[in-house]
Amino acid sequence: MAGAALAKRDDGLRRPWGTISAFLLPALAVYAALTAYPAFRTLWNSFHEVLPRRETFIGLANYAELARDEIYWKAVQNTFVWAFASPLIEVSVALLLALALYAKVPGARFFRIAWFTPVLMSYIVVGILWAWIYNYDWGPINVALRFVGLDSLARPWLGDPDTALPALIFVTSWMWVGFNMVVLLAALHSLPREVIEAAELDNCGWGGKLVFVILPMVRATVLNLVILSFIGKMKIFDLVWITTKGNPLWSTETVSTYVYKRAFEWTTFDLGYPSTIATVWFVIVLAAVLVLTRVFRLREKLEY
Repeated sequence: MAGAALAKRDDGLRRPWGTISAFLLPALAVYAALTAYPAFRTLWNSFHEVLPRRETFIGLANYAELARDEIYWKAVQNTFVWAFASPLIEVSVALLLALALYAKVPGARFFRIAWFTPVLMSYIVVGILWAWIYNYDWGPINVALRFVGLDSLARPWLGDPDTALPALIFVTSWMWVGFNMVVLLAALHSLPREVIEAAELDNCGWGGKLVFVILPMVRATVLNLVILSFIGKMKIFDLVWITTKGNPLWSTETVSTYVYKRAFEWTTFDLGYPSTIATVWFVIVLAAVLVLTRVFRLREKLEY
């Protein structure tokens, strides 16, 4: 009797594999068709010369050419500068704004909406808007500089190799500060009230609460935002393409724009070399994210 009862119980606990498969297969099919296969195909193409109606295996020739490609290394340099500078600016400014809203500054509701609004715009709209702002002849920046007598500082901000990349880094930081601010503000409001009150009972001022209580408890959120921003900037394409297309003199070229140019604009008609760039960059981004995650990993969990 006991054995029969156990067998019946096992039958009742048996997983409904048919139902599970019915739900998983469509998602797996979409993933295989739109993610796994393109990734594998890109890796495959990197070892071939892929011309219209002809595909020739060339081994590591594309990788050897990539190592000598000066434009590629310039694009890598620009992308890394962007990916390291922009997250630090975005998260730092966002933390200050979130703290201001958390402290209930006058007009907090208006400022919350105003600071978050750029996030709602697409890169295309932002690119066109800031191309107008940076315009040399009638852009607001140069007009203001001339008005206050600083004509020598007026310049074609997106046409000067020395200022084009910093100008675009500023644009992306301006655009994404609001998103980071909202996330940090939510983290601040989720802090346990009893911890804050305990600090106040110990006569801990606002500066002391910020340094010794608030910042340690939101550190995980800050680090996650830095990593997410880093990943986004390593893939930056839209803003550069709308504003400068990598000019002037490759000073704003990123890896994403260079891949696109080599695949669809240059007259080589070879998809093998762009696939090599994409494959190498995927490995670099993955390694960078793993390193950052390991460096930023919390050594111990905070206990409230």
